[in-house]
Amino acid sequence: MAWAPWGCWPWLVLLCVCAWGHAKPVDLRREDVRNCSTKPPYLPVTVVNSTEQLTALRQQMQTHNVSAYIIPNTDAHMSEYIGEHDKRLTWITGFTGSSGTAVVTIGKAGLWTDSRYWIQAEQEMDCNWELHKEVGSGPIVNWLLNEIPAGGRVGFDPLLFSIGTWESYDMALQGSHRELVSITANLVDLVWGSERPPVPNQPIYVLQEPFTGSTWQEKVSNIRSQMQKHRKAPTAVFLSMLDEIAWLFNLRSSDIPYNPFFYSYVLLTDSSIRLFVNKSRFNSETLQYLNSSCTGPMCVQLEDYSQVRDSLQDYTSGAVRIWIGTSNTMYAFYKLIPKDKVLTETYSPVMTTKAVKNSKEQALLRASHVRDAVPVIRYLVWLEKNVPKGTVNEFSGAELLDKFRREEQFSSGPSFQTISASGLNAALAHYSPSKELHRKLSSDEMYLVDSGGQYWDGTTDITRTVHWSTPSAFQKEAYTRVLIGNIDLSRLIFPAATSGLMLEAFARKALWNVGLNYGHGTGHGIGNFLCVHEWPVGFHSSSLAMNKGMFTSIEPGYYKDDEFGIRLEDVALVVEAKTKYPGTYLTFEVVSLVPYDRNLIDVNLLSPEQIQYLNRYYQTIREKVGPELQRRQLTEEFEWLQKHTEPLSARASRTTFLTSLFVISTLTILGLNV
Repeated sequence: MAWAPWGCWPWLVLLCVCAWGHAKPVDLRREDVRNCSTKPPYLPVTVVNSTEQLTALRQQMQTHNVSAYIIPNTDAHMSEYIGEHDKRLTWITGFTGSSGTAVVTIGKAGLWTDSRYWIQAEQEMDCNWELHKEVGSGPIVNWLLNEIPAGGRVGFDPLLFSIGTWESYDMALQGSHRELVSITANLVDLVWGSERPPVPNQPIYVLQEPFTGSTWQEKVSNIRSQMQKHRKAPTAVFLSMLDEIAWLFNLRSSDIPYNPFFYSYVLLTDSSIRLFVNKSRFNSETLQYLNSSCTGPMCVQLEDYSQVRDSLQDYTSGAVRIWIGTSNTMYAFYKLIPKDKVLTETYSPVMTTKAVKNSKEQALLRASHVRDAVPVIRYLVWLEKNVPKGTVNEFSGAELLDKFRREEQFSSGPSFQTISASGLNAALAHYSPSKELHRKLSSDEMYLVDSGGQYWDGTTDITRTVHWSTPSAFQKEAYTRVLIGNIDLSRLIFPAATSGLMLEAFARKALWNVGLNYGHGTGHGIGNFLCVHEWPVGFHSSSLAMNKGMFTSIEPGYYKDDEFGIRLEDVALVVEAKTKYPGTYLTFEVVSLVPYDRNLIDVNLLSPEQIQYLNRYYQTIREKVGPELQRRQLTEEFEWLQKHTEPLSARASRTTFLTSLFVISTLTILGLNV
C-alpha cells in the first residue's frame, strides 16, 4: 500500500506532502459542490447537519474560556486507523476521510485536509464548515490569528497532540498574544455524551508460541539490557504505541480496524512491568501467562487504563529517568515528566528492536506471503474469466478478494481497505470503492488492486496492475518503467546502514529518464501480524538506516490524470549480499510471490540483467507457490501460474534474433554489404 501521502500517520502528514507532493494535482479554482450563498443553500444529500454539535461544543468552549478548539483526526496512541470511539472529527463535521484537522471558533468552523479528500469533504460537510485546501499547523495558525483577537486562548486535548504537533503550534503562536491551552477533558467527548460508541471490549488473547519470534520475557530482558547499556542510564521506558505493546507481550485483540491491537500503555522499569489496560478483558489463562499475580521484575502488574497519567506522575517523584520516543509519544505524557527526568530519542527501544526481525520472525513472514499469493492468484484468474462478461465492479471484486483471503489458514482479515481501481479511478492512488460508489471493470481499461492480509504469522501487502486487452504503447512503456524501478531497487547491492532515502531514487530513475514520476513514497515497513505500515522502516527521510532483518515494501508507480494508474508493490527482506570482495553489503529478497502482467511488459525496454532477475523471481514463484496450488488441487490456478511465469529471456532473444535475421536478409537482397 502506497505510503505517502495517503499512508501517513497523523503526525507525518506535513512531512509526507512536503516530500513528494500530492499523488494527483487538483484544481484549486474548482467550484465547491456546495452552494452556501443561496437561501436555502444547495447541499448534496450526503451532507451531515452539524449545527447541534457545534452549538454544544461552543458552549463547552465558553465554559473552559477558550476562543478556539482544535480537533485532530487521531486517537491517544497515534494509530494509523482509528476506532469508532475516537472518530471525533467525523462526529463534529460529518467528514469521514482518514486525514484532516478541524478548528472551531465562537463564530466559524474550518476543516483542513489534503487534495485526496476535497471533493469528499464538500459532499459530507454542511455550510457551517469552511474547507481549507491546505495541511499542517502553519495555515491553521494563520487562520487563527485572523479569527481570534489578541489575548485569545486556543484549546486542545493533549492526548491527541504528539510532541511534534504541540511544538509546531506552540512555536507558531509565540509572540502573537494568543495562548495554546492544554485541556485535559476532551470537549468533543463532553458534548458527544452517551451517543459516543463504547470502548471495544473484546478479549485480549495470547499469540501462540509458533507465531512469535521470542517470548515476552526475552523481549523485556532485551529492552532492560538496552536500558542498562545506555550512557544516560534510564530507569524506565514508557510506551504508548499499540503495536509496540502488542509485540512486546505477544498479545493481540481487535480494538483498531485492520490492526490486531488493544488500548493500553506500558511503564517498563528496571524492576517492574506495569500494563495499563482494561483488566476485565483477560481470561485466567492470559493472566497466568503474564504472571500477573506476583510483583517481581518478571511479573506484569495490571493497572486500569484510565490511571496511566496519575501513575506516570507518581513514578516521576523518585530518582528516575524515563526513556520515551518523541516521534510516538503524546504531549499529555511528555508534559508530566520533568525535563531533568526524561530521556528523549526519536524512537523508543521497542520500536527500533521490533523493526529488525529475528530468523524465526523472518521465516514466519515468508510463510505468510507464500499463502497470501494463493488468494491473489485465485482472484486474478477469476477476473480473467469474469471481467469480459461485464459483471464485475471495483467493490464486488474487492469483496471477493477479501473473501478469498479469509479462507486462508491463520487468516485474521484484511490488513487495510482494499484499493480496487479501474481506469481513471486508478489515477487516484489512494482510491477505494464503496458499495454506493464504484466503477465497472472493463477489459479495455487498466486495473490496479492493492491489498493485504493479516495472518497469525505475518502481515502482507501487495499491488498488481493488469490489462486484459490491448494496452496502448504509452501504457506498456509506463508499466515497464515502473517494473524496471521495482527490479532495480530490489536487486540493488548497497553498504550496510545506508539510509533508505539514499536508495529511493533507483526506483524512480527509469521514470525520471523520460520525464515521469510518482507522488508517493517508495516503501514502508511491515509487521508480524501487526501494522501494514510499520514505522520507522522504508525509504523516507525519517526511516532507520537499512539493516539485515528489516522488511520493507518496494512500490514505484505512475499515475496519468483521468486515465489510468500503475503501481507494482512487493514486500522484501533486507539480507546480506554476496560480493566479489569482502565487506558488509546488503540487498533485498522479495517475499511477495505473484507474477506481473506479461501483457503490459515491453521486453525491449529491459536489460539482459533485468530479464535475468525477473526470470529468477519467476522461478522462485514456481518453486514456492506452485506446490501450494497443487496441494490444494487448484489446477486452473496452477496452470495460470505456469503460463505467467514462463521465462522472458528466450522469447526476447528469439525476437531479437529474428529481427536481426530479417534486417540482414533485406540488406543482402538490396545488394548492400553487411
